[in-house]
Amino acid sequence: MSIVTEQDGQGMAVPDALVHEFGALLGAASVLERIAGRELERRCGIRHAVFEVLLRLSGEGGDCAVSMGGLAGELILTSGGMTRIVDRMEEAGLVRREPAPGDRRRQNVALTPAGQAKLDEALRVHAETLRAHFAGPLTEEQRSVLVDALRVLRTTAREELGDLR
Repeated sequence: MSIVTEQDGQGMAVPDALVHEFGALLGAASVLERIAGRELERRCGIRHAVFEVLLRLSGEGGDCAVSMGGLAGELILTSGGMTRIVDRMEEAGLVRREPAPGDRRRQNVALTPAGQAKLDEALRVHAETLRAHFAGPLTEEQRSVLVDALRVLRTTAREELGDLR
């Protein structure tokens, strides 16, 4: 059995297996992200999105500032969504905003010492969670093949989507 779709005005049969395989990918990613997010929130008091921002800001030993737009692009968030996350993180003392060099209208975001400490804690929790739920069920070879394939998919998908901001 196959599903017929329209593409460029031409009917194209898509094998059922392809639809189910993509569903399995999305389902696994969704469940793993929920588990990781739950553990970060329960054990560290932060949401997964906050962890991702902290991780990107850690850059060169935690001593780098990143533009709000750059963060939004990396995390595939709107500028408004990024602003809300950074607002909450700033209120919690995890990050600070600073004017971008050469353009005072733009803002960069940098880790505070409290943000670095929270990241260190969250990295330990996240690593434990990934060992249990991602690395544990797969062999090293399976993980390697999966990660290589996912990198290819991410690269081609980002090229297709372009700038999401």
